[in-house]
Amino acid sequence: MRLLLVEDDALLASGVCEGLSAQGFNVDLIDTAEAALGSLKLTHYDLAVIDIGLPRMDGLELVRRLRREGVALPVLILTARDTLEDRVDALELGADDYLIKPFHLSELVARVRALIRRSRAVASSVIVHGALTLDMGTREAMLGSAPLALTGREWATLELLLLAAPRVVAKEKILESLSAWDRELNMNAVELYVSRLRAKLEPGGVRILTVRGLGYRMEAPAR
Repeated sequence: MRLLLVEDDALLASGVCEGLSAQGFNVDLIDTAEAALGSLKLTHYDLAVIDIGLPRMDGLELVRRLRREGVALPVLILTARDTLEDRVDALELGADDYLIKPFHLSELVARVRALIRRSRAVASSVIVHGALTLDMGTREAMLGSAPLALTGREWATLELLLLAAPRVVAKEKILESLSAWDRELNMNAVELYVSRLRAKLEPGGVRILTVRGLGYRMEAPAR
């Protein structure tokens, strides 16, 4: 999953980026709302984490503009403002959730995961697809009764496909989700990770189908 963090406090931003990256997220950091607007026009993100207290244009105005332009990605607001009025304003403007500073990283991670699940209409952090079980909270995978070893990018690719199932996920979306500004990938890398996943999943009867010209999707589990 690729996240956009809009935060001008360098120390806090560094800690949040490190913590989210350790949980398997690719995080792009931007320190102004104006730059965030430009990045969101060029890159697909699964979620944005936005600080209210940004220089010049604040985070609330950024959310207002995103919603006015029809940008529907989940938005989690970070702020030191803790009044009821501030929380109501953020939610009314289109934010999906609100976290008050200081906060525990574990709560931020849990809220990010919950918002992503909600945006894909997935109720639980545990996804069962035939013989495959993926626990997004503990980042553990099982194929049948056996643990399934996955690299970080294999996990990210499989998570995308399962969250979208049975819909097709475009190769371009997988590529953007796996990439970050400091480590851009190409389409060959996407094909490599899908190939590795197939080798690990197909012995358990779980298949990833290629939809020519579009991308990939999970085959419906056998009944």
